[in-house]
Amino acid sequence: MKFRTPILAAAAILALAAPAAVQAHRMWMIASSTTVSGTDNWVTVDAAVSNDLFFFDHQPIRAVPAVTQPDGTPGTVENHAVGKFRATFDVHLTQQGTYRIGTVSQTVFGSYKLGGETRMIPRGTTADKLATVIPAGAADIQTSESFSRNEIYVTQGAPTTTVFKPMGKGIELVPVTHPNDLVVGEAATFQFLLDGKPAPDLFVTVIPGGIRYRDSLKQQDLKTGADGKVSINWPDPGLYWINVTPTRPREEGPGTGAPGAGGPQRPGGMAGPPQRRVSYVTTVEVLAP
Repeated sequence: MKFRTPILAAAAILALAAPAAVQAHRMWMIASSTTVSGTDNWVTVDAAVSNDLFFFDHQPIRAVPAVTQPDGTPGTVENHAVGKFRATFDVHLTQQGTYRIGTVSQTVFGSYKLGGETRMIPRGTTADKLATVIPAGAADIQTSESFSRNEIYVTQGAPTTTVFKPMGKGIELVPVTHPNDLVVGEAATFQFLLDGKPAPDLFVTVIPGGIRYRDSLKQQDLKTGADGKVSINWPDPGLYWINVTPTRPREEGPGTGAPGAGGPQRPGGMAGPPQRRVSYVTTVEVLAP
C-alpha cells in the first residue's frame, strides 16, 4: 500500500439548511478524527442508528464496541455513555498505526410451530439462549444466523494493516487502498471476504453524509468482482457510509428498511427455511486533494 503523511481531519461538519426527506434507518459510527499525528491522542466516537447520515435522530447503538490496537491487542473504550439518540465513547491512542473500532452482532432468527400456530423467535436471540426461547413441544423449528459488523478505522501516525487480518467469519474488509488514505479524484479498491474467502457479487452501497440537507442520496450501487474487489470513486470530500451485503439492497420508501439491509424480514413469510443474513458497515473519510 502507498500512504500519505497523516493529517488531522475533522469527522463531520453539519451545515445549516432545510432538511431533505426522511430516509430509512442506517447504523453508523463516526470518530472525531480519522487520522492524527503525534504519539498520544484521543478520539471521541458517536454511534447511532438514524434516518439521515450522520445526524442522530432515531436511537443509539447501545453495545459497547471493541477496540483493536495497531499491534493486534485489545484496546479500551472509555467514558461510554448511552443517550436518547446516540452513544458516545472515547479511545486513547497510545500506539502508532491503525486502530479498528467496532461492534459484531451475532444472533439467531427463525420460527417454530406450537399448537398449530407459527411463532417467531424473539429478536436478538443469541445461539446460547436459543434453547431457552423455544418451548417444549415446539415443532417445525427453522433457524438461521444473522451476523453483522459495524466498524471504523482511526490511524495515529503512519497507516498499518495488522487490524485487517481476517477472522474468517461474516463479511470482512481487506483493503487494497487503506481506508484512512482516501482522496477525492483517486479511486479506492477494497476487497471483501465472506467467511474468510474472496466474495464475488456482493452488493456495495456507498452514500455520502449530509443527506439531511439535500434532495438526492447521491448513492452508488456497486458489486464486487470475482476476486471480491470493488473500486469506489469519491466525487466530493467528506464522510461516506458503506454497506455490504450478499443480497440486493431493498428499495427505499414507506415501510421499507435501510438500503443494503438485504434479505427477508420475517422467516415465516418465506417459501423455504430462513436464509442466513450477513452484512458489513463502515464509515470512511475522504479528503480534498
